Amino acid sequence: MKKLQLILLLLTMGFYAQAQDTLPTRSVYVELGGAGLPYSFNYDFRFDKTRMDSWGMRVGAGGYTTSDESFFSLPVMVNKLYGKGPHYFEMGFGLTFFAFDEEDYSYCSSGYYDSNGNFICDSYVEQDSYYEFILPVDGSPSLMGTMNFGYRRVPVDGGFTWRVNLTPIFNNNGFWPLYAGLGFGYAF
Repeated sequence: MKKLQLILLLLTMGFYAQAQDTLPTRSVYVELGGAGLPYSFNYDFRFDKTRMDSWGMRVGAGGYTTSDESFFSLPVMVNKLYGKGPHYFEMGFGLTFFAFDEEDYSYCSSGYYDSNGNFICDSYVEQDSYYEFILPVDGSPSLMGTMNFGYRRVPVDGGFTWRVNLTPIFNNNGFWPLYAGLGFGYAF
């Protein structure tokens, strides 16, 4: 019986020591703004699981639906952390795939008032949908290039993590350097 207790004690200590040596190289978080455009839910991980200050990747998804429109985004970025825990400078680049659907609308180009004072339209003009998220977009689906420069706080033992970033965005219609993101989540 004492041998079994000793083995269980050694195994428990071994698991505890192993758990203390692991770094929180993965995280899940929600980001407002940033690469997901309006917002996104993200998973971030380091390629080298033994070092926090290394290259990693994030993949996310975001979107919304209203009565007039819907929007979906899928940000994918490669990033590198610089510094020592719990404070890191983060740099990255990537693409955000997004799709949207807006109803086409029409407006009256000419008309008259009848004898009762009601407006009667003679001709309608169909207007194609137009979408712009900071920069004009050529259509749906589309891609937006993203960069990332910011601060990330990751506790050494894992737990609550947060980040704030400057996220310049660009596409074939322009470049907007002052877009930003704010994220909160859990590192493990």
